[in-house]
Amino acid sequence: MTTPAVGVIGGSGLYELEGLTDVRWRRVRTPFGDPSDEFCEGRLGDRRVVFLPRHGRGHRLMPGELNFRANVWALK
Repeated sequence: MTTPAVGVIGGSGLYELEGLTDVRWRRVRTPFGDPSDEFCEGRLGDRRVVFLPRHGRGHRLMPGELNFRANVWALK
């Protein structure tokens, strides 16, 4: 059995988390359209971490513009 990833939908800056290694960005498509941004995937110690910048990199989306259905579906 594999260890589940830690998934976070959060604010800007977490994708520059100290100690996050093997960082790569991955686009996820959903039946609800595009999420706020690509997912930042990496490792923090021995744990896989997946992060979605809620307002997109550069904080370009206003709260009313967030596609929360796509964000949650993609993280799942």
